[in-house]
Amino acid sequence: MQRTLLKSKLHRVHVTAAELEYEGSCAIDESLLEAADIREYEQIQIYNVSNGERFTTYAIRGERGSGMISVNGAAAHKAAVGDVLIIATYAVYNEIELARYQPRLVYVDEQNRIKRIGSEIPAQAA
Repeated sequence: MQRTLLKSKLHRVHVTAAELEYEGSCAIDESLLEAADIREYEQIQIYNVSNGERFTTYAIRGERGSGMISVNGAAAHKAAVGDVLIIATYAVYNEIELARYQPRLVYVDEQNRIKRIGSEIPAQAA
């Protein structure tokens, strides 16, 4: 059996640009792409926390260390500068791969700088 599960997530990133006349895609700071294990041209799901829009596009590399999250092309109608987004990728896993499954979850601050990479819920002190 194969299952589709969350592969990676950029949690609560802030839109820094919305370029309607661009051909398409979402430009993401290269540091964030690496942290979340998202490849350039990989399909991404975008969930706009600010307005409820949900859409699919692909990632392209933005300037490293810039904090860039630029929603481009037709998708620019679905997000505005300052909106808060969740950017997710999914993958298909077989039962053997699920034994060591661990999604890459990246949490950022208001400037899209990485605060933490890890699980959804911080581990409780023992």
